[in-house]
Amino acid sequence: MDSVSEPVHRRLYAQQILAKAGVADNDRLLAAFAGVARETFVGAPPWFFDDFSGYRPVPSADPVVLYQDVLVGLDTGRGVNNGMPSLHAAALHALGVREGETVVHLGAGAGYYSAIIASLVGPSGRVIAVEYDAALAKRAEAALAGYGNVEVVQGDATGWPQEKADVLYANFALDHPPQAWIEGLAEGGRLLFPFGFPGEKGTRGYGYTAKAGFLLIDRRPAGFGARFLQPVSFVWAEGQQPAPPTRHSALQAAFGTRRALQVRSLRWRTPQNAGGEWYGEDDWGLSFEEP
Repeated sequence: MDSVSEPVHRRLYAQQILAKAGVADNDRLLAAFAGVARETFVGAPPWFFDDFSGYRPVPSADPVVLYQDVLVGLDTGRGVNNGMPSLHAAALHALGVREGETVVHLGAGAGYYSAIIASLVGPSGRVIAVEYDAALAKRAEAALAGYGNVEVVQGDATGWPQEKADVLYANFALDHPPQAWIEGLAEGGRLLFPFGFPGEKGTRGYGYTAKAGFLLIDRRPAGFGARFLQPVSFVWAEGQQPAPPTRHSALQAAFGTRRALQVRSLRWRTPQNAGGEWYGEDDWGLSFEEP
């Protein structure tokens, strides 16, 4: 694990990232971003930055250049990146990860944000980093070898957690909340994932979302709260069963209503309520009613 005495460029980076994310007064998150060496998780140079129109090589092998709010390619052939730091800073702030909690990082990639989460939960907490791609999981396992509170698992993240967890943080997009995610949340637990529908084949969005938002779900005694935080663009989930025939067109229509920010709760395994839903299926839906 990295030294508690961080280089100046990492401290400045952390301050800038949290400021851009609109996060104030979160010293633990600031320390977590400053305390993890990004170069450990993105591989050896040459590095490639993704500027949303394509990848461009970075004309430097100095790790200092990595400490910007940029996407760094992990697998450029598949469009898999080490994600935008300010986006993840805002997400982790919203999740409110506490010391001693169990966090499952779903779609952990090469493990950079898993390491930041490990700092947030501390030695009394636990991080399970789940990655579908075998090569990335192997990279994550090597990079996280010094983190005694992190376990790396290669497999389908939609089947986790396998025991109750306090926080689930997914870094790939889906068009539904998997059963394991909802039913695996402990009381007071929080789930954050990119929810939307995929782009069409033949566009730059292929393999990514066409439209999505960060959806935060929290488990309460009387049900599940739910709200959208912000629009996002994420890589689409791999290895999933085809969606029901009308789901994506219905989701496109739901996003078109511009009422996503009015969502307040998740209906789960109960009949549709009379208060109206932004989007719903037989056994789940996103409702405008408070839980």
